[in-house]
Amino acid sequence: MLDGSHLPILQRSRGHALASFACLRGAVRLVDLHQSGSAKVMLPRTAGPVPEAVFLNTSGGLTDGDTLSFGLHVGEGARVLATTQTSERAYAARRDPAEVSVTATVLAGGRLDWMPQETILYQSSNLSRRTEIDLGTGAECLLAETIILGRHAMGEVVTHAHLRDHRIIRRNGRPVWAETLHLTPDILTSPSPALLGDARALAVVCLVAQGAEDAVGPLRAALPHIAVSGWDGKCVVRLTARDGWSLKQTLAQILHILSGRPLPRVWQTGAPS
Repeated sequence: MLDGSHLPILQRSRGHALASFACLRGAVRLVDLHQSGSAKVMLPRTAGPVPEAVFLNTSGGLTDGDTLSFGLHVGEGARVLATTQTSERAYAARRDPAEVSVTATVLAGGRLDWMPQETILYQSSNLSRRTEIDLGTGAECLLAETIILGRHAMGEVVTHAHLRDHRIIRRNGRPVWAETLHLTPDILTSPSPALLGDARALAVVCLVAQGAEDAVGPLRAALPHIAVSGWDGKCVVRLTARDGWSLKQTLAQILHILSGRPLPRVWQTGAPS
């Protein structure tokens, strides 16, 4: 018989994708593209001047031992919107975590809007993710991350899962915003309103830009129930909900206000586009 100390070695997915953009001949253009394994990048046609990079994990989900990395490079004065084609799914893991890394470099005067679709944690999942964004002088970024606990429509209740989600934004090598979300079974099963309570979806949004704190007023006026704060060129929004659909609709309104642009075409929310 097999026990936890003699687990069979199974095939695991590996993926790496990198897209680089620069201002050339009066437009933002793709200048480099690399993809391998299960990681892919799609570049849909867009009507406006801001290109969209859509990342995809073709393995269909993540489990223990899988590794996935996405990378972006935004040149001076360029603006890029990046997202994922669909939600990422973290499936049950036997022992070790699946590992995901997202890295981005935005040169002087550039802007990156990183708006991945939600990550769904399944029962017994184990995921470790690290997102690092490096900004040059005058560069800006808008980051959003959404976590959904199980499939609400299927009646799933996630009581045992592990997530370590670290995010950091630096300017000229110095951290300007950093946080680590650590979900464990104790947190998932706690009724405390200081933790998740009855919420089964949560999201964080961070805008780093000159005057970003000025967005606090419009956000509170449009969505008085959200938690939003702004200081020193940053605007941070946190929200929770009992299901992923209602949270994503609210999140879409927030991103529309903070980006000033239509949402990625692959998003399906029913919110303004």
